[in-house]
Amino acid sequence: MQNVQSLSLFDEADIGNNSDELKTSLNTISLFSGAGGLDLGLIQAGFNIVFANDILKPAIENYRFNIGEIHEGDITKLDIDSLPNADVVVGGFPCQPFSNAGNRLGTEDDRGNLYLEVLKVIDAKHPKVVVMENVRGLLSMKNKDGSKLIDTIVYLLENTGPGYQVNYQLLKSSDYGVPQNRFRVIIVAIRKDLEIEYQFPEPLPYQYDKLTVGEAIKDVDNLPNQEEVWELSPQSKKIVKFIPEGGSWKNVPYDELPDRMKRIRDNMKRYHSPNFYRRFARHEINGTITAAATPENSGILHPTEDRRYSVREIARIQSFPDSYIFVGDSIASKYKIIGNAVPPKLAEVIGQSIVEQLKKAGY
Repeated sequence: MQNVQSLSLFDEADIGNNSDELKTSLNTISLFSGAGGLDLGLIQAGFNIVFANDILKPAIENYRFNIGEIHEGDITKLDIDSLPNADVVVGGFPCQPFSNAGNRLGTEDDRGNLYLEVLKVIDAKHPKVVVMENVRGLLSMKNKDGSKLIDTIVYLLENTGPGYQVNYQLLKSSDYGVPQNRFRVIIVAIRKDLEIEYQFPEPLPYQYDKLTVGEAIKDVDNLPNQEEVWELSPQSKKIVKFIPEGGSWKNVPYDELPDRMKRIRDNMKRYHSPNFYRRFARHEINGTITAAATPENSGILHPTEDRRYSVREIARIQSFPDSYIFVGDSIASKYKIIGNAVPPKLAEVIGQSIVEQLKKAGY
C-alpha cells in the first residue's frame, strides 16, 4: 500500500479542536488514555474521541488541559452500559508487567490482565475497529500454562462480540517519523463483517537527519516546560561528568564507579554486557524514553550537558507537538506520563492507515 503522509513534526496545531475537514464518523472510546499520546495522534488523523478514561491523576490533569474531558476512575468499575456507542475502541493497557525494563510478572501481576477490561467494552459496543498497544515484551510473555499471551489476546478478539480479524506487528517508531528508536506492538482488529484485512502502513520515506537528537531538541530555549529538568541523583552526577557525547558508563574510569557497577564491569559476559548511562550523540537517533527516566537504563541524558533532558526535550523525542503544555506541580510525574505515552506521530500514522483502508472499502 501507499506510504501514509504525516503532519510535520512539532507542529502547532490546535490539539483539541481539529478543523472540520479532518473529522470522520469514527467516534472513539479511549481506555488507559494517559496523557493522550495515542488519542492526540488519532485526533490528528480525524478520529473523534467521545469517551476517555484513566486513573492516574497527573495524566488526567494533562489530558484535560490539552485535549478535553476525561473520566477519572478505575476501569474495572466502569458502567459499560452508560458509555456512548463507538466505531472504535482503543486501549494502551498497562505495559509495565510486559516490559523488559520492568519485573516481567506478566499475567501474575493484576495489571497484566487489564486487557480483559478492554474486551468487555468491545463485547458491549461492537466497534468497527479496535486498536491496542503495548511494549515488545508482550510478544514473549507467557500465560501460567505456558501459552503465549499474545495468542490469547488474538483468540479472544477473534471470538469477542461479532468477532474480529486481528493483525499485530512490532513497529519501530523512527520508521514513522518519531525521533526515537522505540519499539511497540500495535494490534489492529477489524470487525469480521466488514471484510477488511488490515495492512500496517509501510515505513515513511526515511529522513535520518530529521530524526536525530540534535534535530529533535533544537530551538527549544523559549518553549514551555524547557526550564523543567529533573535533577540527577548525587551518584549519577558523579558518573555522567565522565561520559562524552555518544558514550556510556564504559567511558567512566573504573575507580569512579559504584561498587555494584564495578562487579558488573568485572564480569561483563555474565551480565550480558549492559550499556548503562547511554548518552546519545546529536547525530544519533535517541533510544527509548521510559516512564522511570532513569539515566542508568534509558537514553535520558542530554548529549552535551550533564543533566537529564528537560520536560520539553523528552516531549519532543516522544513527538508531542510544542502546543502541548505539560502542567502540574511534580516534574517527575511529567517525565512519567511522557514516557508512558504512545508517540503521537506513530498513532497518527496508524490512524491515517485505518481511515484510508475503511474509506477504500466504502465505510
